[in-house]
Amino acid sequence: MLRGISNLLSPELLKILAEMGHGDELVLGDGNFPAASHAQRLVRADGHTIPALLDAILPLFPLDYAVDFSGVLMDSRNTEPAVWKTYKEKLSAYPDGDKQFLIVSKPEFYTRAKNAYCVVATSESARFANLIIRKGIII
Repeated sequence: MLRGISNLLSPELLKILAEMGHGDELVLGDGNFPAASHAQRLVRADGHTIPALLDAILPLFPLDYAVDFSGVLMDSRNTEPAVWKTYKEKLSAYPDGDKQFLIVSKPEFYTRAKNAYCVVATSESARFANLIIRKGIII
């Protein structure tokens, strides 16, 4: 056990977060996301939601200042899922987290996921809840 580290973060996920460098992307996949077939590295976070994981990850994870978005979302076909507002609130509490989201098509999101440093498979049940965050630098 470590002080100040959420018990939602497994040793494997902590290692991944530490390994990531500037510009590397982390996918937080909802329960329907095909994580295993789209991951270079897969970490399972079964039983956890994406908002709960953001609460654990964001204090440790600098967001990228060098892009004009704070996260990447999959196009939800003209509806805005309620969970997106939650993501915005959580990300906005951190430096470089108050930018707009980049909303991309499903095929583009899947391509980004395949190129991401890691995919975290969660038990998030909200539809269109997949989120990509990009690592920045410690300043």
